[in-house]
Amino acid sequence: MVKTGFSVLTLAVCANVMAAATTNAADLGSPDRHIRVAVSTDQGGRLQYTVTRDGKPVLLASQLGLQLEGAQLSSGLSVVARSQPRPIREHYEMATGKRRSISYRANEQTTTVRNAQQQTMEVTFRVSNDGVAFRYRVTDATLARKKLLQEHTSFALPAASRAWLQPMSVAQTGWNGTNPSYEEHYQMDIAAGSASPSPAGWVFPALFRTGDTWLALSEAGMDGSFQASRLAPQADGAVYRIANPMPAEVYPGGGLLADVTGSAPLTTPWRLLALGSLKTLTESTLGTDLAAPAQPFDAALVRPGHAAWSWALLKDDATVYDVQKKFIDYAADMHWDYTLIDADWDRKIGYDKVRELVDYAASKKVGILLWYNSSGAWNSTEYSPKSQLLTHQQRVAEFARLRAMGVKGVKIDFFGGDGQSMIAYYVEILRDAADAGLLVNFHGATLPRGWSRTWPNLMTVEAIRGMEFTTFEQVDEDRMPAHAAMLPFTRNLFDPMDFTPMVFGKIPNIRRSASNGFELATSVLYLSGIQHFAETPEGMASVPAYVKALLQELPRSWDDSRLLDGYPGQHVVMARRAGKHWYIAGINATDVEKRITLDLSFAGTAQGVLITDGQAARSFQQTPIAAGRKVVVTIKPHGGFVILL
Repeated sequence: MVKTGFSVLTLAVCANVMAAATTNAADLGSPDRHIRVAVSTDQGGRLQYTVTRDGKPVLLASQLGLQLEGAQLSSGLSVVARSQPRPIREHYEMATGKRRSISYRANEQTTTVRNAQQQTMEVTFRVSNDGVAFRYRVTDATLARKKLLQEHTSFALPAASRAWLQPMSVAQTGWNGTNPSYEEHYQMDIAAGSASPSPAGWVFPALFRTGDTWLALSEAGMDGSFQASRLAPQADGAVYRIANPMPAEVYPGGGLLADVTGSAPLTTPWRLLALGSLKTLTESTLGTDLAAPAQPFDAALVRPGHAAWSWALLKDDATVYDVQKKFIDYAADMHWDYTLIDADWDRKIGYDKVRELVDYAASKKVGILLWYNSSGAWNSTEYSPKSQLLTHQQRVAEFARLRAMGVKGVKIDFFGGDGQSMIAYYVEILRDAADAGLLVNFHGATLPRGWSRTWPNLMTVEAIRGMEFTTFEQVDEDRMPAHAAMLPFTRNLFDPMDFTPMVFGKIPNIRRSASNGFELATSVLYLSGIQHFAETPEGMASVPAYVKALLQELPRSWDDSRLLDGYPGQHVVMARRAGKHWYIAGINATDVEKRITLDLSFAGTAQGVLITDGQAARSFQQTPIAAGRKVVVTIKPHGGFVILL
């Protein structure tokens, strides 16, 4: 429905050209009338827009436009048409994410502008009750080639706005040149307009607060024809601008920016602005609402689940036959669905012995996932299998071999950035894996930007400074609690996230900074189609039977999600429902005890238990609890809890 909307709009534009040609401003509201967007041109013919919520400014006059080779479509423009506003009504199902059944309601309008050379561009806006989205489309027949040079979109925030942002890492830096991988720490509660410490800018989603309105900027709807974007490093006057990937972020021999030839249109991804209260923002599904509908994939193979994984704590030496067999037994004992066998399995175990492990796992109703190195020449990694997925022909052969072995999915690592050709590489992998019936987990990767809706076989993506970093250096572990309390509001806001959470025992050579209650809570807080748990069999053996039972029965997907309390980087309490059962999880990232009053009336008269930190270090305690009334929960510093109703 998203893709076909433009053909309808084009007809509407043609029908309204004469009526709208003299109109220089348009105002489009959300269905509930709280959010409004005004689109106009200034005296220099620059197309601009403003956003308000309940009459208060969210974005001041902000620029729109594209610069193509041979076509300046950002100034000297005149409005030649506006379509009549039309309602958007869509419903779709998600196997993974914060909500299974999703209804999207918005109002849509397209503005067509023309420059002095009579070249045209369309800008389509959608306004929903939880935000604003827009995208550009260039179909001008006089342009035989539509080569993007720069997008001129800006986001002008009011003075005194605050920001929570993650710097983008510089391409081909870091370990073996594997950046960028969206793996930096967030800068929290900084002045809007602060410069990025990285020349590569800021990643999406970018979180802001202006007055009583929260705002998350991101994008959605990438089909491989366009690069992934970010915010520019400089934002003087709190005016943020869309920036391009760095030149190195390309598939070898491929393009950096969108470049369309012939009659095909140049269409950007949707630029989205989720906005409202923090609760509205956190519960929004705009990131998938604006993605393309699902590609064909056998529904019987869409199996979200939980996975045992040795590499998190045991690293490379554990990728051997006997250890992986032990982790298969561990997954079976925990009633988990998968075991992930990580890097160098082809050299340390081999295809034939992996096939034995696949058969053994199948006898215990456990599926096997295998790791691959995506990279060609763009980094110097040596982990294998490497460079076996670079072409369509390679992927078809390798994926067919895996399916014949009974492998359920692949984890693919070490991508090279956000250029158009690299984004096309992701999409081609997803398509070939879907054709082969394989599930996919991307690591060392870009933000997926709604792909989990379009590609039901995409279970999860890293794109975060995840738990593994806390095993490398103490500084990462020390920063982990605040980092963890950022993620439901930013990285995990719309897209699945493979943080690989949860350790109850020891992290080798690292002093843990958070309690076991905190670690347990992340199993519910974090959304991932396949949740790869870091804990080992030995660590799991140290927890009470009721904690193990909770993790054995933990739902694989959720029917609903609600924010009950929280503040980015400080604390968060989320409620998630699977069937008739509610799971409520909270963490406190601060250094002081926090008392939170929870209204659990939404769960009716359900009875349940509260599992939280005990008095002794690394201990748990369990107490009965009832819904239907307010409950006070005390969370220790760097502590957490889970309530099961």
